This record gives sequence, structure tokens and C-alpha cells, in this order.
Amino acid sequence: MKKIIVLGATGSVGTQALDVARKEGYAVTALSANRDVDSVEKYAREFNVKACAMADEGSANALKCKLSDTDIKVYSGDKGIVEMINDTDFDTAVNSTLGMAGLMPSLAVVSKGKRLALANKESMVIAGEILNRVAKENRAEILPVDSEHCAIHQCLKAGEKREVSRLILTASGGPFFGKKTSEIKKMTLDDALAHPTWKMGAKITVDSATLMNKGFEVIEACRLFDVPHDKVDVVVHRQSIIHSMVEFCDNSVMAQLSVPDMRFCVQYAVNYPDRCEGVTEKLDFFNIPSLTFDKPDTEAFPLLAKAYHAVKVGGALPCVLNAANEIAVAAFLSKKISFADISELVISAVDSLENDAKNAEALDEILAFDSLGREHVRNIISRAK
Repeated sequence: MKKIIVLGATGSVGTQALDVARKEGYAVTALSANRDVDSVEKYAREFNVKACAMADEGSANALKCKLSDTDIKVYSGDKGIVEMINDTDFDTAVNSTLGMAGLMPSLAVVSKGKRLALANKESMVIAGEILNRVAKENRAEILPVDSEHCAIHQCLKAGEKREVSRLILTASGGPFFGKKTSEIKKMTLDDALAHPTWKMGAKITVDSATLMNKGFEVIEACRLFDVPHDKVDVVVHRQSIIHSMVEFCDNSVMAQLSVPDMRFCVQYAVNYPDRCEGVTEKLDFFNIPSLTFDKPDTEAFPLLAKAYHAVKVGGALPCVLNAANEIAVAAFLSKKISFADISELVISAVDSLENDAKNAEALDEILAFDSLGREHVRNIISRAK
């Protein structure tokens, strides 16, 4: 029986990971979440976990009270999540934690020499080179859970690394596909949250609307698969049936197709290299729509181009990109700024901090630029009030 822990258990990917665990019969030994105490209690009892961790002390104390009739240990805060990882027995950690908060848990998993099923793309964006090095030193595996990178991981099996010409990430295009800059400026929060294909959390749905999510995935692909930025392309594929492709030197292209369902990606990452009976629906070729492909509009959606620039420059600049975006999107979700302001704020932070950030290599240096990126955006928003 495979033993897993699920980090970010109450989010979209986390709940789907638990659904896979039910169907596959995995033993879930630990859970972490932000503040949804009731859901964590329910899952903890259902899976008879050994431990849980909550993002803050208040939520942890509330969970302790609810689980007082059990032997389940409850941890608190960022350090508590890492401590739980270090104390718990497991084979694979599914890290679906949102944002920067997922980095230290990712590092804790690979430091322990365990498999990391990575849905927290920010870990790779912020400190991918460090994460890869620590994984190698401890003989840990990193298996991608993002549908695009899961697809590439499978397609790469068709050839040798030296034979790879380029990686082709597919993008749904988000809810604003085809709209020009003037139209995008008028878009509301409700408009941005109306994703055409995937059901995701609010933050990642907004990132999909700005194409920042795809920009993060470009950076993630560069670091997961050790390829330069100019060997990663993005193609808008509205139907989300082809999840990504790999082009080889002989101009053949391998593509991975399936219904858009993250449960498959979790199952693949946990079971690899084995394949088991599917937990998702089969792809019905006679009922899927025509498959279309378009170029992304980087004029209307400039954050995709900024992500390419950030990974090309390197250092802590991708970290700045993520930090600025987290604050800007949070402000948009709170209706403090407009949709168009997100791109402007992120670009401002990246441009302002680039010269200093490009030479940062150590983890403490990178984390310092995370704070600077956040502060830059907060200051602009504060001055604009």
C-alpha cells in the first residue's frame, strides 16, 4: 500500500488527490491545509491520518479541540508543516499548497529523500535550481502534477534528451482569449473567474486569465526538464484535450491527450513508473470538438513574455515575478485594483529589481527578493489610495 501525505488538502488539487487516494486505496498518513478546520477534521477521520498541520496557530488550536478524542498530532504554522513532514512516514508527498508557502515543504520532502508529486509550481519558479540540487543530493524524485508538465514527462519517454527539439506547452487561453487590451481593461472579477475549461481556485484562475500561470509553467518546464527558455513554446489550445507536446530533432511530435482532470496527473505521479486502471473518464474521440491551435497574444497578455524574460535573466528574478504577482492578484481579488493593474504592478516590480536580483543564488538571498517584490507592489497600491 502506497503511503502519501497531501499538502494543501482542502484546495482543488488537494481534494482531487484525496479522491484518487480513495479510489486507489492509498494510505494517507498526514494532511496540511490553510484554515479550513472542518474539512481537515473530516478528512483526518476518514483516512485515519497520523498528523495534520494548519497554517496558523488559531486554526491549529481549533483542530486540536475537534480531534481531542483521537491520537492525531496537530502541527502549527510554516515551521510546523515542515516538522510534520520530517516526523511522518510516507512514500510520496503531493504538494498542492498555494504560492510561496509551498517552497519550504517541497524542500523538506526532497531533503528526506522522498518522492515529491509537485503541484506547487511556485517551488520551481522561486528556487527550482536549489530544489533540483537538494533532490539530487538526497536521491529524491520530483514528479510533476501540473497537467502540462505531467504530459511532457510522458512524452519525453519517446526519445533521448539530446533528441529533443522543443517542449510545447498548451494553454487554454483563459476567459479573455481573443480580447484586445482595450477590452481587457474593462473586465471584472467575475469575468476573470469564469475559466472556460478547468475548475480551479480563485488565485490560479486569475493567473490563467492574465497568462501568468502559463508564464510560471514556462519557468517550471525549464527547471524541471533542464532546457533553456528558447526551447519552450506556448500554444493556445482551447479544448484542453492535448495537455502538452514534445518535438524531437526529426520533427516528429509526441502529444499526450486525456480529458481535463487533475486526478489523472496525481495518479500518474504517485504510481510512476507503473500505470494503473484509470480514475478518470476515457477520451471519446467521436464526441470531442475539433482541436484548434493559436499563438498567444503577448501584447494583450504581457506577463507571459515577462516570465520568459525572468527565466532568461535568472537569479531571483523569477522569485520577484511570483512575489509581485501574489500581492497584485490578492489585491484584485479584494477589489482594490483593476484587472489591468495586475500586469502593470508585476512588470514594475520585475523591472525595478532586475539589476540587483539577477545575481542572487543562495536561498536566503532569493527569499530576501521575495520580500522586496511584495513590498514594491504594496507600496504602489498604498500610494494609489
